[in-house]
Amino acid sequence: MFCTNCGNPVAEGAAFCVKCGAKTNAVRPASATDDPVVKWLLPVGRSGFAIAAGYLALFSVLVVPAPLALLFGILALRDIKKHPEKSGRGRAWFGIVLGGLFTILLVVLLVGNAMQ
Repeated sequence: MFCTNCGNPVAEGAAFCVKCGAKTNAVRPASATDDPVVKWLLPVGRSGFAIAAGYLALFSVLVVPAPLALLFGILALRDIKKHPEKSGRGRAWFGIVLGGLFTILLVVLLVGNAMQ
């Protein structure tokens, strides 16, 4: 393989020419993280806030972490909007929905106990 800019021989699969620095047309080999199933299961390239929102949403059934799941879900969506290469929008919405539902339940329980 040769550099299209300077004609220098370039190693197979190299992203840049070592002589002139021009970008090559090398195709990146497929990796396990390119598989959609693996991406869905593993937190590769996912917003940390989305991961936290997902786990907090699971524990929001206990009611106490529900406001945190809601907060981290919102933070995750903002993080993903700023960094489009990150994923995790589904986990963020999961945190927002469950966090919101159980936060409402928490408020109802607290107001109900305060009125007694």
